Amino acid sequence: MKKAVFPGSFDPLTNGHLDIIQRASEIFDEVVVAVGINTNKKGLFTPAERLELVEEAVADLPNVQVGQVGGLTVDYMNEIGAKFLVRGLRNAKDFEYERDIAEVNSVLADVETVLLLAKPENQNVSSSMVKEIAKFGADKLDAFVPAVVVTALQKHFQ
Repeated sequence: MKKAVFPGSFDPLTNGHLDIIQRASEIFDEVVVAVGINTNKKGLFTPAERLELVEEAVADLPNVQVGQVGGLTVDYMNEIGAKFLVRGLRNAKDFEYERDIAEVNSVLADVETVLLLAKPENQNVSSSMVKEIAKFGADKLDAFVPAVVVTALQKHFQ
């Protein structure tokens, strides 16, 4: 069985993230969305809230589970028996960053990184951008995030 992990802080989960999850679920037998903490960023949602939002967004994907990771992704992968690490690429900057992380991960553990290209409509969307748009009450949040996240963002910024 081919098990993959798609790690991220998902603060918040975007349509781009969801697209990568859906596409990975068609490639792998099992995909675990690993909700982690980015120590370089101040979170908008708590880890528990992010976990719940991701769970709701992927509820219709039977081979996708959601877990929480508190340390190195490769250690988590080893714990759950996953050999594949899935990442999404929006642009050349993402590629350089992900390439470097993949090289480090391959030294730390026996994992294979699989990079999926973002669809054009998701190439310019980031969680940071979504938070900024939501903060100022802009319409059309659903163009960037799943409905469950739209609701959570609107509640947060009321």
